[in-house]
Amino acid sequence: MLFRIFRLIVILSLCFPAFVVSQGYSLPKGEKYVKVNFELINNLMVIPVNVNGAELSFVMDSGVSTPILFNLANQDSIELRNVSEVTINGLGEGDPISVLSSQGNFFKLGDIENPSQKLYVVMDAGINFSPYLGIPVHGIIGYDLFRDFVVDINYSSKTIKFYEPGNYTRKSNKKYQTFDIDVINKKVYLDASVSLDGERDVPVKMLLDTGSSDAIWLFEDERIKLPEKNYEDYLGKGLAGNIYGKRTKVHSIKIGDFSLKDAKAAFPDMLTFNAIKDLGNRNGSLGGEVLKRFNIVFDYPHGKISFKKNSNFKKPFHYNMSGIDLQHAGVRYVSERITNGNGVVYNNDRSYGDVQILLEGATRLSLVPEIVVSGIRAGSPAHFAGLQEGDVILAVNGKRIHRYKIQQILEMLNNKEGKKVKVLVERSNSNLLFSLVLKDLFK
Repeated sequence: MLFRIFRLIVILSLCFPAFVVSQGYSLPKGEKYVKVNFELINNLMVIPVNVNGAELSFVMDSGVSTPILFNLANQDSIELRNVSEVTINGLGEGDPISVLSSQGNFFKLGDIENPSQKLYVVMDAGINFSPYLGIPVHGIIGYDLFRDFVVDINYSSKTIKFYEPGNYTRKSNKKYQTFDIDVINKKVYLDASVSLDGERDVPVKMLLDTGSSDAIWLFEDERIKLPEKNYEDYLGKGLAGNIYGKRTKVHSIKIGDFSLKDAKAAFPDMLTFNAIKDLGNRNGSLGGEVLKRFNIVFDYPHGKISFKKNSNFKKPFHYNMSGIDLQHAGVRYVSERITNGNGVVYNNDRSYGDVQILLEGATRLSLVPEIVVSGIRAGSPAHFAGLQEGDVILAVNGKRIHRYKIQQILEMLNNKEGKKVKVLVERSNSNLLFSLVLKDLFK
């Protein structure tokens, strides 16, 4: 077996630090726009970005001001320029974190280039979002791209067009609605309204956060009260630690004439936001599970945003009715009966596992992702059935899960209220079968 030593190469310019002038992103000369494809995974847009010659994957995150690199373990090397150590704040229950600040880096996205991009590098190996998404993700990027272009996101075709602001003509399609936005401290805010009880609409100012896979986050105050039906839950992971809060749903969220009914919502524990000194008049955020229901044109340079409903608009919101959270935990071998063939077959899917060994006339050994239970919600169907954190998922309703992506497995586990689900797991070298009935917590 071949073992490779992974390393991070950092070029330090300490004795003669360079004075770096931010030049921003630009299109090739004569081009009006550049189109880039993205993967939509757990409501997040994952795009390819070349950083100083290294091919990486980033989440397109309108809530981040400066690109942040993490999870560099699967890169042979990446060169970082003009490095110093700084402290940054992030969401979560922990303290601010120390990171490397690097100036003057070459970024390329499709044919878009920036020869002098600032970025932060998180060296804490515990900050890694790849296991929850099922593919390697190395960082997040946002404001710098939104600042320099009109960004046309088509969630239906999974493409983004980056227009030079001076060459962009606003869409005249009557299905689009255009609104004013506020860009404050490199983050974008939109006025909307939320109805908690179906009787009145409460005006709210919401952060637009394409880097959140959730639907709606709301901050409780004298106008916005937590609905009676709610439950404690893990909401996600931020740079400064885990985020907890209450999950619920609201009667509706409205953006102009667009109205989404029975929308999933969360009220995060406000300790999560201790590191943020001033939330201003912000009342919450809209994340990917809402934003993916539209095709959206972000126009920071002109202070505008345009929405149009797409094919996702009427899809139901995803609720965790089983109480199971999943993540990748490396790879494992599985054996399957085959009828013929021998040799070695290479798999083009570079995500997790890349080789199959065919043993003549009998068995195929495949290296596949290992999916484990990362959390069980107290009082959930999975909790009462006896599933535990750390269980390795082998099959759901008789389907061997290594054939599916992690989001597809979560859909199997949360398909329909009242449905019986059978889950085969491995625990302590034994296979155990559990049965549970999915439950809607808001009925």
